[in-house]
Amino acid sequence: MKTVAVIGLGYFSQFHLDAWKSNPAARLVAVADLDADRVAQASAAHGVPGHPDLDSVLRGADPDIIDLVVPPAAQVRLISKCLRPGRIVICQKPFCTSLAEAEAITTRAEAAGATLIIHENFRFQPWHREIRRFVASGKLGRIYSARFALRPGDGRGERAYLARQPTFQTMPRFLVQETAVHLIDVFRWLFGPIAAVYADLRRLNPAIAGEDAGTLILTHENGVQSVFDGNRLADHVAEDSRRTMGEMQIEGEGGSLALDGDGRLWFRAFGSQSAKAVQVSFPVDRTRFGGGCVAALIDHVVKNRGTLQNTARDYLDVIRVCEAAYLSHDTGRRICLGEDG
Repeated sequence: MKTVAVIGLGYFSQFHLDAWKSNPAARLVAVADLDADRVAQASAAHGVPGHPDLDSVLRGADPDIIDLVVPPAAQVRLISKCLRPGRIVICQKPFCTSLAEAEAITTRAEAAGATLIIHENFRFQPWHREIRRFVASGKLGRIYSARFALRPGDGRGERAYLARQPTFQTMPRFLVQETAVHLIDVFRWLFGPIAAVYADLRRLNPAIAGEDAGTLILTHENGVQSVFDGNRLADHVAEDSRRTMGEMQIEGEGGSLALDGDGRLWFRAFGSQSAKAVQVSFPVDRTRFGGGCVAALIDHVVKNRGTLQNTARDYLDVIRVCEAAYLSHDTGRRICLGEDG
């Protein structure tokens, strides 16, 4: 059984803690945060020792896995303290404050013999896992394009995001770095490496600092074109607008595959006038965020069978795409990955 410490007890940590406590192959042994009230609440709720910081955790325990649910500015310092041979360190996204910083700490982790994983959970959502399997089945044939329309409807007004994640209001880079990054990773996972990026970004809500709407056009090395069409002020048809956060459509020579706002998949064969439901064979927990994607990612890490997904080394390409998106918007041109700034 793997022992686990969770560092950082902000809003999203609740999903991490719930997943760790429900995993039979893991045992939560410590929680920590700079906020004493958060520590007291989490310690009491989960029956584990609470600590004021990571240093205190490491003085009292030697966890197999350390889960850092902390903002980018704190990540390098905390990751550095966690590194030892054989330890798994899971780091929340966005990963680091720059590509150079992410590259440096990734190299340090590898040299120390630790495994650094980025907590990028959208690819573990059951509907995205089913989409990957459907694409691999060949039923769509050659893939032409894919489009995800992000429409959570949570970004309106002066108090947008304050009740849940108030830092969203002050992030100078928001839609791409915090949100679109999920779909960049999903698109790479589904269709392979991204060769070029074009971005057109906007800020619709004047109460926030960063962009909250815009379009990314991603050209994959195999010729597939994927589009992220994001607008956090608009919504979509769904029982819970945050379940899928939007809708996806993938088109190929064999027909089209659509994801709706309730996590259902529909396939319409080319030439057909109707779509048929696709059974999602992965477990869908409608009581948990993203259909249980946090628990699925954690289970993948704990079982550690074969090649681990979301390693920091692989995730560097996601950051490169994000950086290219901002460069594209700033310069008004299409950016080919690998070209000089």
